[in-house]
Amino acid sequence: MNKITYGMVGGGPGAFIGDAHRKAIAIDSSAKLVAGCFSRTPEKCKAQGATLGISEDRCYGNYKEMAEKESVREDGIDFVVVVTPNNTHYEICKEFLLAGINVACDKPLTTTKEEAEELESIAKEKGLLFMVTYTYTGHLTMKYMRDLVREGKIGKVRTVMAEYPQGWLYDENSNGGKQGEWRCDPAQSGRVNCLGDLGTHVENAVATITGLKVKRVLAKMDVVVPGRKLDDNDQILVEYEGGATGVNWTSQFAIGCDNSLRVRVYGSKGTLLWFQEQPEEVIYIGEDGIRQSIKRGYGNITPGAAKYGRLPSGHTEGWLEAMGNLYRSFTECIEAKNNGTFTEDMIDYPTIEQGVDGLKYVEACLKSNDNGNIWVEL
Repeated sequence: MNKITYGMVGGGPGAFIGDAHRKAIAIDSSAKLVAGCFSRTPEKCKAQGATLGISEDRCYGNYKEMAEKESVREDGIDFVVVVTPNNTHYEICKEFLLAGINVACDKPLTTTKEEAEELESIAKEKGLLFMVTYTYTGHLTMKYMRDLVREGKIGKVRTVMAEYPQGWLYDENSNGGKQGEWRCDPAQSGRVNCLGDLGTHVENAVATITGLKVKRVLAKMDVVVPGRKLDDNDQILVEYEGGATGVNWTSQFAIGCDNSLRVRVYGSKGTLLWFQEQPEEVIYIGEDGIRQSIKRGYGNITPGAAKYGRLPSGHTEGWLEAMGNLYRSFTECIEAKNNGTFTEDMIDYPTIEQGVDGLKYVEACLKSNDNGNIWVEL
């Protein structure tokens, strides 16, 4: 069987996230990188292509040329990975979808709900697969929590406390280098910084674990660090369909916090606790109040989650493996579509529908904040 191949837009010399995607895909050797438009600068694009072993004729000057030429090649790419600033996601993804190429795009999906919904419509019309890389949902421990909730292990979900504080942008004299500069720039990031970068992860993590859909939000979005134009601290009250409630907090100036995503789910029969910086472990507390530490690599992990494990317990699996798990499911689905065996229940990665939900959440929070911190329906 022919190996799945992919191309990348973005991820040029020195780019963090593009390199991370390439390494994550390489963990399982699930696809081969054969094409790219790695930079707007032709020299940098060719240099990166040479470093990655890409033939010169498949290092493209722009993404439109890449989509056009790859779509007509007999050996054209099966999917494209889009790892560029937020404001470019829509036009790049649309170009590849219209060319009939499956897409994996970093989050947030776009900068507006309307753009996201248009991409969703095109993907469905074309029958294409579209993954949004909410990486943390790839941790098998998060998949295990999802299974426990589905099985009723903690009863009916009553409330969820979720947070994602970072401290890297606390200083008004620094924008965090290349990674921080575009996030703090409205022209590249859109109307949000912290909420788009971190808040969408929180929304998606809660949705993945609990299956809950946001009904309405009340948001307070602050610009705290002097000189900033976009939000760097967000506190969101959430009401979910079915009556559950939640509180989401994200921040970029919380000194001492790195990538401190935490999710605490409180149900009628138990509690689940998860901390991204200790992703090997889920804490389960039942009605008896006994605190159980359940770790990856043991037999009590549900089969659907355990299948993503690669190493014995005690050999830590982390963020790159989580992203690799997303690509493992995505490429399996693409391969199945190619050979005619694909079914919807095979999907175990964040879909474009979840990407759209993220934009609906962002825009409702903006509306709430802009109108004096009122409740806004999604």
